[in-house]
Amino acid sequence: MAWTLGLLLLGSIVHATESSLACPDWPTCFGTLMPEMEGGVFWEHLHRLVAGGLVLIFVAATYLAYGQEANRPWVRTSAFGGIALLVVQSVLGGVTVLMRLPDIVSTTHLALAFAFLALAVVLYTVTLPGWGKRPAASGTALRRMRSLAGAAALLTFAQSVLGAAVRHMDAGLACPDMPRCLSQWVPPFVTGGVAVHFSHRVVAILLALAVMTLAVHAMYALGPSVARRLAMTAAGVALVQVALGVLSVTTVLSVPAVSLHTLGAALLLAILVALTTLTYEVEAGVPAAANRVALAVQAAAEDGR
Repeated sequence: MAWTLGLLLLGSIVHATESSLACPDWPTCFGTLMPEMEGGVFWEHLHRLVAGGLVLIFVAATYLAYGQEANRPWVRTSAFGGIALLVVQSVLGGVTVLMRLPDIVSTTHLALAFAFLALAVVLYTVTLPGWGKRPAASGTALRRMRSLAGAAALLTFAQSVLGAAVRHMDAGLACPDMPRCLSQWVPPFVTGGVAVHFSHRVVAILLALAVMTLAVHAMYALGPSVARRLAMTAAGVALVQVALGVLSVTTVLSVPAVSLHTLGAALLLAILVALTTLTYEVEAGVPAAANRVALAVQAAAEDGR
């Protein structure tokens, strides 16, 4: 999971430094697998190497966990799905270079990266030691938390895809002023870039409100717990994200601001997906608990005989 976050950060740096075509061929770079690592080639080829490392790490993790998850076939299937997603990602990365950065392919490439991150977070969460054994919140609080966290996670994903479109359409400065856009609260949609950029700002406000609502609910409905800490952390990350979005515009898309903005989006998605997954933990533990009760009853009956 941490490796995936690092890869997303590197991808953002590659674009922000205009290094996306520093290696004009694929899968090699200037005809070799080990080019001179300097300038834009350093960032672009490092991104490729880290992406290859992620494939190897995930395949190894799937192999190691395969035997341990015999009682949960969906975990195995999801892991293989993750491998397939990484293969598609690798091919899309190559197509992006060979086709000279078409907007739709580049945007899809980043969207699938966020989808893989969400899948990796789910698999990480459900394979943690003690999964299904922690105490539950009340049923109502749990269902409310699931709805809020799930909605916020979906909104974060949609916002990330919009952000990818803003990046690859070079629309980061389509609205060069803050907090208004083209000196108006609702600008004229004279270009697709303005429409996408303004939509990104609107969804950012909705997302911030959704995450704040989630945090308030967690603070009052949950006791001290991992879920409560995650909700509060998500609220903090959302506020930092808004600040980084503003900073990206006011610093004319500086590399640190833009790169950290992408990392913040990925981190927020990871937190919200983990929180949503945790709301299913108690339900995952119910069958095991029920089996233990049934076995105890059966043993008592046999002793009575």
